[in-house]
Amino acid sequence: MSTYTSGLTQLGHAAAQPASPETAVLERVSNPQAGVLYAVRFTAPEFTSLCPMTGQPDFAHLVIDYAPRDWLIESKSLKLYLTSFRNHGAFHEDCTVAIARKFIEAAEPRWLRIGGYWYPRGGIPIDVFHQTGPIPEGLWVPDQGVQTYRGRG
Repeated sequence: MSTYTSGLTQLGHAAAQPASPETAVLERVSNPQAGVLYAVRFTAPEFTSLCPMTGQPDFAHLVIDYAPRDWLIESKSLKLYLTSFRNHGAFHEDCTVAIARKFIEAAEPRWLRIGGYWYPRGGIPIDVFHQTGPIPEGLWVPDQGVQTYRGRG
């Protein structure tokens, strides 16, 4: 195992699905390009959670953009973390912002934004956006590329 990935408990190992977002471990690896300003994008087009009131499933397309410093988020642990929401009841806003906060805590990025493009619930789509501040000068970050819900309009 390389020095970049030493200490990981999920990548390269059998890893059980976390019971909840609170128990999920979001792992990080050393950034070999720590002195370079660049953006990383994770896209999760099939994110699911549960409505805390009805228990019905909610679906979202998540896009997470970040400019790393010393750490990168390890993608298997992110996948396990995101799937831990499948049996978790929370409103769209709570899920989206909680993911951003856990990501920030683990990676300590220069900058982060998350777009939570939620499919309609009760006929109303709810899109949730969080950003840690302005995009760093000189950082190219493309549009998230997800259209807001248009229905038949």
